[in-house]
Amino acid sequence: MLKNVLHHTTTVIAVTVLCVGCAGRPPTPTQVVQAYDQQKDCLALQNEISANTYQVSVLSVEQQNKRTQNVVAGVAGAILFWPALFAMDFQDAAGTESNAIQSRQGYLAQLAAQRCAVASAR
Repeated sequence: MLKNVLHHTTTVIAVTVLCVGCAGRPPTPTQVVQAYDQQKDCLALQNEISANTYQVSVLSVEQQNKRTQNVVAGVAGAILFWPALFAMDFQDAAGTESNAIQSRQGYLAQLAAQRCAVASAR
């Protein structure tokens, strides 16, 4: 009897540890102002704005996938197996990174408006 309880407890702990490892990644937000921004010309600014727009769309898909994963883990944890609740991702890395990139987009748009207007006036 004690052996079965110990085995069950060990299994639950192992599954919990594995689920926690899948819970998500820490956010790495982009800085709004970066040191090399002052050296960028109009073309470099436009290229970064395009790349950031693409990155926001990728992060949007990731955010939706995490939302779905959290719903599944929540339902599974509430109904079937409570350690599944540890697989939920509360860090919202994609949302944090997307917000940071959108803030940077605003800053880059201001720089592009200044630099590209000056470049086209020449």
